[in-house]
Amino acid sequence: MIQFNNLNQEMPYLVFKERYNESLNAKQKNIEAISISSFNKEMSEVDSRYVNLKFVTNDEFIFFSNYDSPKASSFNSHNQIAALVYWSNINVQIRMRAKIKRTTDEFNQNYFFDRSQEKNALAISSNQSKPIKSYSLVKENYNKSLKNDDLKKCPDFWGGYSFTPYYFEFWEGHESRLNKREAYEKSDDIWKHLILQP
Repeated sequence: MIQFNNLNQEMPYLVFKERYNESLNAKQKNIEAISISSFNKEMSEVDSRYVNLKFVTNDEFIFFSNYDSPKASSFNSHNQIAALVYWSNINVQIRMRAKIKRTTDEFNQNYFFDRSQEKNALAISSNQSKPIKSYSLVKENYNKSLKNDDLKKCPDFWGGYSFTPYYFEFWEGHESRLNKREAYEKSDDIWKHLILQP
């Protein structure tokens, strides 16, 4: 589930919410899954991964991660990303281009405090994406973290990322391949609406 707070009332955000509601009513699994593609300028390398989109607050899309992870390095070196949602139950794909930044320490702490101890123990115990000798050691580190006295204190190396799109494309697939594509592109603070050919 994605939590919407004080949603921006401009068209692309309203269309995103409308499509989300349709997908939710169609009982879409993993509805919060969103693919984030980034470019690491220092390594000259593109990468993608799925994350869980937690909030859409006004015009910001928010997810959480380890700030020492490879994706964090990419965001630090190049703050432009592409994001992709696909909701198969309604055959809709939503593409976004956006600028990304970290959320505040206060925001991170408030969110971390409200999470389960199990999720927090995993965030604390994992050096995300770093090699380790075995999966058994992953579980051992996790179980040690579960015994931590303070699982409500957000570590400095963990927190949120917020991205604000300047481009949306809503793709609706049809069996005839006469797919419907609508785009919204922001320029000088104005959203331009485009119809794209299949």
